[in-house]
Amino acid sequence: MSPRSAEPVSRDAVHHPVFARFYARQSVAAEPVLGAHRRELLGGLSGRVIEVGAGNGLNFAHYPGAVSEVVAIEPERLLRRLAVSAALRADVPVDVVPGAAEALPVKSEAFDAAVVSLVLCSVRDVPRALGELRRVLRPGGELRFFEHGRAPGKLMAITQRALDRTVWPPLFGGCHVARDTLAALRGAGFAIGAHRRLLVPAKGPRLPTSYCVLGKAFRPDDS
Repeated sequence: MSPRSAEPVSRDAVHHPVFARFYARQSVAAEPVLGAHRRELLGGLSGRVIEVGAGNGLNFAHYPGAVSEVVAIEPERLLRRLAVSAALRADVPVDVVPGAAEALPVKSEAFDAAVVSLVLCSVRDVPRALGELRRVLRPGGELRFFEHGRAPGKLMAITQRALDRTVWPPLFGGCHVARDTLAALRGAGFAIGAHRRLLVPAKGPRLPTSYCVLGKAFRPDDS
């Protein structure tokens, strides 16, 4: 399937034009650090893949050739347009479409794998979004995740919770810094596979967004 944009749409699921411009610039600037993590995240994937919250499409360059198609869901209009441009440069077929994580516009059990990358922090309803990801994966399908979230240290965790209740989500496009990705995945019925915790960036001051987890989870065969 060739890259396409489903514009125009009457109403975007997410509308953060100021943050979208900031994110588009900041994410490109951070790519020397994040690129290696993106390659690790996507390495070994094959078949049909759905990526939820594709942003400006920086993952697209890292999909391996064994991937037959990527359906990339992005709710924010500016980022979606940038993702369409990135899809045209990708080595695998990428179809960019509008949609929200909580109501994916695709059929059930249609994908071999799903990808979420720095997106669960800003999803409005995490259990519903993960339920949708479980729905669209085939039994035994794989979910790759690279997310920031709750810090292990007490002081930073308290700081994160305070930020989530006050200034952080309005300033950063709905982002929350204290969410627990692994707990949310388990709660949604995923089986957690190999994963590791990491700091991003690895050196320098610890930020509320520095505490990340990268790994795999699976939809059980008997779902």
